[in-house]
Amino acid sequence: MWVEETKSGKYKYVEQYTDYLTGKKKRVSVTMSKNTAATRRTATETLLRMIEERQSTPKKTEDLTLSDLVSKYLNYQELTVKPSTYRRNFYQCSSLIKLLGADVLISRLTANYINECFVRSGKASGTLNEHRTRLLALLRWGYENDYVEDAALIEKIKPFKDQTHREKIQDKYLEQQELGKLISAMKIKKWQLLTRFLALSGLRIGEAIALNVADIDFSERVIHINKTFDANNKIVNTPKTLCSIRDIYLQPELEAICKEIIQYTRLEGLCCGYRTNLFISDKKGSYINLFSYDKYLRKNSIKIIGRPITAHTLRHTHASLLLANGVNIETIARRLGHENSSITKEIYLHVTEKLTQKDNEQLHEVQII
Repeated sequence: MWVEETKSGKYKYVEQYTDYLTGKKKRVSVTMSKNTAATRRTATETLLRMIEERQSTPKKTEDLTLSDLVSKYLNYQELTVKPSTYRRNFYQCSSLIKLLGADVLISRLTANYINECFVRSGKASGTLNEHRTRLLALLRWGYENDYVEDAALIEKIKPFKDQTHREKIQDKYLEQQELGKLISAMKIKKWQLLTRFLALSGLRIGEAIALNVADIDFSERVIHINKTFDANNKIVNTPKTLCSIRDIYLQPELEAICKEIIQYTRLEGLCCGYRTNLFISDKKGSYINLFSYDKYLRKNSIKIIGRPITAHTLRHTHASLLLANGVNIETIARRLGHENSSITKEIYLHVTEKLTQKDNEQLHEVQII
């Protein structure tokens, strides 16, 4: 460190250092009013702190904690993914920190330690597998960005098998009679209309909430799907994937419910004093509250059919009813807006097995000769 006296009579304390990445010489300086032993000590401490802040030297991987890696990962995510995706990943990473410990060193992590922490949490296998998925994504990102030296750990972290309760495929959709029973018992007209619409269209709930009246093209007999509503961040986004941008056919039943919803929204607008371009809205003409609908749907489904369902269950119900009516799985996949769905395939197999069983039962009673 050296000292330079300025024209104003003050003293500039200067230090030189070599940047880690560029190899170039750089300077930092701080100006003080005096040149005494005390100010020199203060200047030295300040300059060292400034060099540390400006120096590009990355933290050694052996010193990197889980909290450090999560922080870097989320900073990157915030710049590269949708707000809804960032929010989901933020909470998943927070759960990982609670499960594994903020200060655990990434270089010391082992599959055994991770499994023990996960199992000790007492969480359901499905939840643990969600945590596992995020942990693998975090470690893989860390490896690709030189924060994790060895990717071998990723291959060792295996999925958790559900040994206590495996969700039945039947619970992922409603039978036709169950759907009819549920709809008939729903007392709030708007939620009943929305339930019918979701079951007849197969739309994701966010896609339905984001619809404008103009998206319902009665002349071409299609609904244009080109946006989705993010309920957590209360914004309209582009759809989940490119395949989600699609036109779905307005079959007669769906056309009728669309007209009924548009009429209902207009009448409610006249009564409540609002005007809206939305296909379905709240009583202020804005986007409906997804969480209110989900709460109502859950409460009524438990009461009426004996188990809780969500809006997404209605999407699977749509797929199952189309399958049962002979529509092929490729057509259904295009209508739902995805290239591949393991759930749809599971439902397809289950419905096919049920139809085969029904056919066999009918044939069993037939006497031909």
